[in-house]
Amino acid sequence: MMETWGRLGRYIQRNSASVVFQKPLEVRTDRPLISFTFDDFPRTALVAGGAILQRFGVSGTYYTSLGLAGKGSPSGPIFVPADLGRALEQGHELGCHTFSHCHSWQTKKRVFEDSITQNRDALRRLIPGAEFMSFSYPICEPRPLTKRAIAKYFLSCRAGGQTLNAGKTDLNQLSAFFLEKTKGNLQPVKELIDLNKATRGWLIFATHDVAPDPSPFGCTAEFFEAVVQYAVESGARILPVVKALQTIRASGRSQ
Repeated sequence: MMETWGRLGRYIQRNSASVVFQKPLEVRTDRPLISFTFDDFPRTALVAGGAILQRFGVSGTYYTSLGLAGKGSPSGPIFVPADLGRALEQGHELGCHTFSHCHSWQTKKRVFEDSITQNRDALRRLIPGAEFMSFSYPICEPRPLTKRAIAKYFLSCRAGGQTLNAGKTDLNQLSAFFLEKTKGNLQPVKELIDLNKATRGWLIFATHDVAPDPSPFGCTAEFFEAVVQYAVESGARILPVVKALQTIRASGRSQ
């Protein structure tokens, strides 16, 4: 009985927010889109992951919790403040991940929202004029009322789901595919890229560290490079999240 209730609780946590407080977007483009995103912003995500993206002439989105800057984490050392400027200089986007890496389900709505404004203000102090325009929910999907409360701060909010975005999509809870969940198996990644090509969808990849001996939340540079190469060869536009969203909206206006 306890196990059944546990499964039910996990199901509710994963799915309750997805059906409410939506910001609809119709994903219709002439070419598929792929975005590469990194949660928590471990330094290796920029040093190794960013270098791979640069070799292919593309850029990504780094979801940043400024309260973690310079600290250790389960995915390795987190960025230092100077890395923020380096990321922007290389054409990457910075996204918000709350200031304190708040748990998206367990944190009270007001505390969660306060952590978002704290992260925003900290970024403005470090890089005058910089703004977080997109968001990634830390750790898990959000509570429904948390989802509603933070929507006003961002153009889009990203969750998980291990799928792509095609057709009618919710900008307040975009789907993403976490690379580490394949445990180094490239085949499911290729299949999803192929499906994204066929549907002309928007596929958002996510991971954390990119290292020779990655954490359970990251992947190796070799695996990441293979994913990027296959994504590029698919003919998709490879764009950071906000630029991808702008492309979708421009495509919708032109149709």
